Amino acid sequence: MASFGFIGIGNMGGAIAIAAAKAHDPGDILVSAGHPERAAAFARQHGMVASTNEEIARDCKFVILGVKPQFMASVLGALKPILEVRTDCVLVTMAAGMTMQRIANLVGGGYPVIRIMPNTPARIGLGVIQYDWNDRCQKADVEEFLAAMGAAGTLSHLPERLIDAGSAVSGSGPAFAAMFIEALADGGVICGLPRATALEYAARTLIGTAELMLQSGDHPGKMKDAVCSPGGSTIQGVRALEKGGFRSAVTEAVVKTWEKNKEFAK
Repeated sequence: MASFGFIGIGNMGGAIAIAAAKAHDPGDILVSAGHPERAAAFARQHGMVASTNEEIARDCKFVILGVKPQFMASVLGALKPILEVRTDCVLVTMAAGMTMQRIANLVGGGYPVIRIMPNTPARIGLGVIQYDWNDRCQKADVEEFLAAMGAAGTLSHLPERLIDAGSAVSGSGPAFAAMFIEALADGGVICGLPRATALEYAARTLIGTAELMLQSGDHPGKMKDAVCSPGGSTIQGVRALEKGGFRSAVTEAVVKTWEKNKEFAK
C-alpha cells in the first residue's frame, strides 16, 4: 500500500504534494489529474508516481482530494464503490466550504476524514495550513499525516466551524497580497523605478515587514506609526490609502471570500 495519493495536483494539491515529498519518499506518493499527461509530467518532475483516481482510492492510505468543491460529488461518486469497502484509509479534503460530514456522506457515511486548508506558499515551505479531523480518525493516523505535512509550513489546528474564516484570510490572502505587491510596484514604476526593481523592493518589503511583526510581536498599527514622522511623506501616503478606502476594501475582500466559502456548504 502506498502512503499518499493526490487526486488533483492544481495549485493547492500540487503545493501540498511537493511539500509531502520533502518529508516522505516521493516514490511512495501517487498523483493523478484530469489530464493523464499532466500527472505524468508532474510525477517525472518531482520523482512521484503517475496514477489514476481509481488506483489511488484502492491503494493509498491517505487519499488527498485536491478537487474543487463543485466537482467533489462527481469525483467521489465515481470512487464510492472502491472507498466504501475500505477500512484502512483516510480521506483528506481541502475543498472550500465542504464539511467533513459532507465528504464522508459522499462515500457512504462513517468515514475518517481530515480537513485541511493550505495556501500556495506551502510549495516553498512557507504555507499556513489549518486542519481538523473527525471522530472516525485514529490519533496515530492524524499524527502521521501532520508529520508528512510539516515541510509545507505552519500547521494550525482550527475547529472546523472556523476553517472557512481561516481560509478567507490565509487561503485567499496570497491573491490579495500579490495584488498589493503589484500595486506597490506600479507606484514605483510611475516614479521612475525599473519594473523588476520595483517588484523586488515591494515583495521584499512585505516579507520583511511580516517577519518583523512576527518576531517583535508589535501591533501593525504601532509599526505603521513608527514609519510615519510628523509632517513627513509616509503619513501622506497613509492618508491617500485611507481616502481610497484601503483597509475597508481589504476587510470586505475577506468577508466576501468567507461568504462564498459558506455557499459551497449548501
